[in-house]
Amino acid sequence: MKFSDLPRRAGVGFKPEHFPAINAEPQPIGFFEVHAENYMGAGGPPHAQLGKLRQDYALSIHGVGLSIGSVQPLDREHLSRLKIVCDRYEPESFSEHLAWSTHDSVFLNDLLPLPYTDHTLASVADHIDQVQETLKRQMLLENPATYLLFAESTIEETEFLAEIVRRTGCGLLLDINNVFVASTNHHMDPGDYLARFPVEAVSEIHLSGHSETVDDAGAPLLIDSHDTPVKDPVWALYAALIARIGPVATLIEWDNDVPAWSVLSAEAQAADEILKNTNKRRAA
Repeated sequence: MKFSDLPRRAGVGFKPEHFPAINAEPQPIGFFEVHAENYMGAGGPPHAQLGKLRQDYALSIHGVGLSIGSVQPLDREHLSRLKIVCDRYEPESFSEHLAWSTHDSVFLNDLLPLPYTDHTLASVADHIDQVQETLKRQMLLENPATYLLFAESTIEETEFLAEIVRRTGCGLLLDINNVFVASTNHHMDPGDYLARFPVEAVSEIHLSGHSETVDDAGAPLLIDSHDTPVKDPVWALYAALIARIGPVATLIEWDNDVPAWSVLSAEAQAADEILKNTNKRRAA
């Protein structure tokens, strides 16, 4: 089984509108990430652009449609298309979400949470085993941004993730913005959550922006919107974590209201500075 092997640099999610700027000259980017579902067609401009990027940069493929957390069986046709994409581009990393997005034959355009119970633990582990056996590569599982908690949950999220890793041998993708969003929404301390997170299994980190509103009771409510720069509290959590565990491949996600390439690239360079400074301190 191939294991995730991204460079311990900062990368960005690739957006086609940025291709001319990226292709004009070498970029100070450690890797690019793409959503697998955007490349499940046979050819055309998407594959032409990604093929050119793949020649020069490391690649992370991020799935959004497997519905790993569903109680239903995985969609074998979708998994087969995913294997074709991974075989074609041989990415350094493949990841998916701890969430579900399908019901019967209906695809729901959202990543929905699941209760953390022994039953869902067994189901998620079985699905990850199936994915890894099909792809012949390790999968990274991403912690979710959540807006509610299930009364029937009997396992803490960090324990749930640690047990999934133990059972399947998968790795973890730690989304720090998701940690901050969920912790704020549930009135918890994100630092305490990260202190309990199984960081030894983390091979990639995500950073992104979020939007701020209030719920019906007037309490703060954060939305994982991916439409702003990374917020200061998320940068602070990230810097503290990297100082503790060392450099990890880090992606800047910006999927809505996408800015100019210079803005997105600057966000990645800010993350790269944190990674480089940590390396310097550890070498001193």
